[in-house]
Amino acid sequence: MIATAESSKKLTADLKRIVRDSEEFLRESAGAVGDKAQALSERLADTLQSAKATCRRLEEKTKEGAKAADRLVHEHPYACIGVAAGLGLLIGVLLARKS
Repeated sequence: MIATAESSKKLTADLKRIVRDSEEFLRESAGAVGDKAQALSERLADTLQSAKATCRRLEEKTKEGAKAADRLVHEHPYACIGVAAGLGLLIGVLLARKS
C-alpha cells in the first residue's frame, strides 16, 4: 500500500508539472499565427483541462485510500500488528534462504 501511495504521489506531481509546463507553453505561443497553431492551441487547452480533472480525482482517491487505511488500523490494531509481524517474518525467512 505504501508503494501505491508513493506511485500516486509521483504521478500527481508529474501531472502537475505537465499542466504547469503546458500552461506556460500556451501563454508563450498565444501570438502564434495560423489556423494550425490555433487548432493545436485549442486541443492542448482541452487536454490540459482533462489532465487537471484527472489529477484532482487521483488526489481525492489517494486521500480516501489513506483515510481507509487509517480507519482499518484504528479499528483492528492487533490484527494489523499480527499481519505486519507475519509479513516481516516471511520476508526474513525468504531473505535468509537466498543468502
